[in-house]
Amino acid sequence: MTLRAFVPYPDKRLRTAAEPVRAITETVHMIWDDMVATMDAMPGYGLAAPQIGIMLRLAVVDCSDRRGQAVRMANPEILHASVQMRRHEEASPNLPGVSAIVARPRAVTVRFLNDAGETEDRDFTGLWATSVQHQIDHLNGRMFVDHLSPMRRKMLVARAGKLRKRA
Repeated sequence: MTLRAFVPYPDKRLRTAAEPVRAITETVHMIWDDMVATMDAMPGYGLAAPQIGIMLRLAVVDCSDRRGQAVRMANPEILHASVQMRRHEEASPNLPGVSAIVARPRAVTVRFLNDAGETEDRDFTGLWATSVQHQIDHLNGRMFVDHLSPMRRKMLVARAGKLRKRA
């Protein structure tokens, strides 16, 4: 497993929809392994392939109390989202140093290809649902700041830019 570097904002890959995965191959498994290792090193709750420059619809999520429970998803799509919302502070390693409270549906049902190459429908709630939705946004070329008002988004992006220049 290799730790992968994060694509820095405003790289255009972060604003580009990823390509569908045609089959679960050995290469896909190796990418997932690298993604889990990279996510665990952040530490974070999830990672989408475009965040590390791989333009495929691959994501991993692990919101368990102890690591090692990562859900590996290819081509995830939300089938159903609850009306009840949940607010949670979100961030991204692609825009380091800033975070914001984002409201998302509290529960979602997601269809994806799992690591065995089978289509799976799974319900996610709470932090798991938040992280899955966050990763699907990345696969669609969106970031958490897109859920904020234009003024708040501009302020966070500017602050992240200042932090990046200092580093």
